[in-house]
Amino acid sequence: MKHDPANTKRTLLDDGTERHTAASLTKYEIEKAEWRGPMRAAVVYEVVRRSGDHELERPTKSLVFSSIAAGIVITLSILTEAYLRQALPDTDWAHLIEAMGYTTGFIFVILARQQLFTESTITAVLPVMAKPTANNLFAVARLWTIVFLGNLVGTAIFALWFTFYPPAGPETLEAIREISMRAMEPGFVETIMRGICAGFLIAGVAWLLPSSRGFELHVIFLITYIIALGKFSHVIAGSAEAWYLAFGGYSGFFEVVFGFIVPALIGNVIGGTVLFAFLSFGQVVAELDEKPAEHSNGAPQNDDEDGRICPDAAQTAAASAGHETRK
Repeated sequence: MKHDPANTKRTLLDDGTERHTAASLTKYEIEKAEWRGPMRAAVVYEVVRRSGDHELERPTKSLVFSSIAAGIVITLSILTEAYLRQALPDTDWAHLIEAMGYTTGFIFVILARQQLFTESTITAVLPVMAKPTANNLFAVARLWTIVFLGNLVGTAIFALWFTFYPPAGPETLEAIREISMRAMEPGFVETIMRGICAGFLIAGVAWLLPSSRGFELHVIFLITYIIALGKFSHVIAGSAEAWYLAFGGYSGFFEVVFGFIVPALIGNVIGGTVLFAFLSFGQVVAELDEKPAEHSNGAPQNDDEDGRICPDAAQTAAASAGHETRK
């Protein structure tokens, strides 16, 4: 039996449901949208913003360990690429398969919810756009600093390990060197341009995941595969290659830092924050003061149109865990 939308809405409000002051969305609407798609843009924005709130409030110790782990795990990308490269024949289509290896580290890191710097360029910025206070600006600076340095420490651990105590054969190490040299080929400006593309695409992953429940792996694979095919510069994944060249004596530390890491960082921040975050915020800013709609991704109802029952309070709380609203 269907409930009257007006009665349902009134009951929910009487039960204490609050609307978020920025988005004018009931918590019930957001929680239901997280459970059942498709989501409208304002709800996707709110889910990503809440995720950013959670990241900004994580303890320093958690951020440090998570970011170092992400830096180590992301090196699965270069390692898998190297294994594929040494196994494939030298043909025009070999790079199409080799590029698939690049997706491995990103899939592991993102699905494991480890702290990756480039993914934080959008999630951590949205709360600041919603509430640009000194406290939030400091929180973003803190998060970015810890996560970026932690990621670099993780990739450096990989590079040191494979340089001095390599658990791989000479063919694999040579493949890693060749892949790393290729990443260092572009100049400063070109690396920035390539970094903008990579930052924009990785930020897109954070925006797509809330509405891709059950297909997260496909989304991550597709986006990171495009990055590999386009030879775009990702500062964290690429830093593993850069450190390997530096520790192995194939390139100088000054060249590694200022020839790749700095321009790739600039590009990733521009692509993820200046472009994607601002554009994403811009597409919903006009809707943030609207009254909640009356229908799905609109009107909260206890029953779906196809007869399915919406999750109860416990289920919705579980579905929205980790998306607490920042004070």
